[in-house]
Amino acid sequence: MPPADVPGSEPAPSTPQGRPGAPGAQRGPGPTSDDAAQSAIAGASILVVDDNEQNLELLVAYLEDLGCEIRTARDGPDALEEVARSRPDLILLDVMMPRMSGFQVCQRLKRSSATSTIPILIVTALNEVSDVERAVEIGADDFLTKPVNRVELLTRVRSLVRVSMLQKRLHTTLEELRRLGGSEPHGGTGASAT
Repeated sequence: MPPADVPGSEPAPSTPQGRPGAPGAQRGPGPTSDDAAQSAIAGASILVVDDNEQNLELLVAYLEDLGCEIRTARDGPDALEEVARSRPDLILLDVMMPRMSGFQVCQRLKRSSATSTIPILIVTALNEVSDVERAVEIGADDFLTKPVNRVELLTRVRSLVRVSMLQKRLHTTLEELRRLGGSEPHGGTGASAT
């Protein structure tokens, strides 16, 4: 807070009081690091896969404040269909499901070049070291045990989505560079050496 005016003194002419962003100006409510983190993942797509309706609803409720598109699937084959329909930026995947386990879904997605870079967060009641090892062996990017702690879930989701979004931007930039590089003659800048 700026010091109170001293009676009989005048403020210096260069005082930036009231000018937003100027040194010494009072700052009102502005963007925080949470806001920046939020905007970095806003618009991302998250697929939540769980056969238990209560678990699905709880995970979706935890994720709603992130500003992401949240889609759901209730088993492995439905998850694969959702991924084929529209590639998510992150998948939260239960393990024990009918028709196809989460381990099988993860393994299939990680073996395909089209989906291998999608981060997968295994969210399961399994908590043995061997379950974590298996998840890592088949390519899962992270592992949480149920019951899920909301803060821990949101922290990991934000981190994995940021990585996914950065990978997308990198891929787009590399494609653009390839496109631009492909329009020039081989051998450099196109200038002739004389």
